[in-house]
Amino acid sequence: MKDKTIDYVFRTTWLAINKMYNEEAAKFDSTMATGFALLSIDPESGTASTSLGPKMGMEATSLSRTLKNMEEKGLIERKPNPEDGRGVIIHLTEFGREKREYSRDRVIIFNEAIKSKLPEEKIEHFYEVAELINNMISNKKIYNQNEPIIK
Repeated sequence: MKDKTIDYVFRTTWLAINKMYNEEAAKFDSTMATGFALLSIDPESGTASTSLGPKMGMEATSLSRTLKNMEEKGLIERKPNPEDGRGVIIHLTEFGREKREYSRDRVIIFNEAIKSKLPEEKIEHFYEVAELINNMISNKKIYNQNEPIIK
């Protein structure tokens, strides 16, 4: 494990998680992206379509395709934003709420399975490392420095 880079471990782990969730979602004619979107939409008041992409970290084209498929399957409906006539609020349908609960359960099962195998301290360290990486990337602390990090 020592000869593997941090990004390699993250990438391969994420690909395995992605595959696992897509296999689970496929049992219900769905995808991980749809499940993630369901979980990202406020079940009570809906979510503005413009804030959904950044919230999910998805490109507009991929999000549009996902939302179109979700609408065709009756999971969501689009309503005009009452505060801004140009905007759209994405609301879950009753069917969408049911599928959201299913997606939520899958995420909880995954998290509990992992947590049951590790002490709390290791989980906290994992979150610390992930937060550090995210902060360094979002604050451009890796490639936009005046001096290289390589020693």
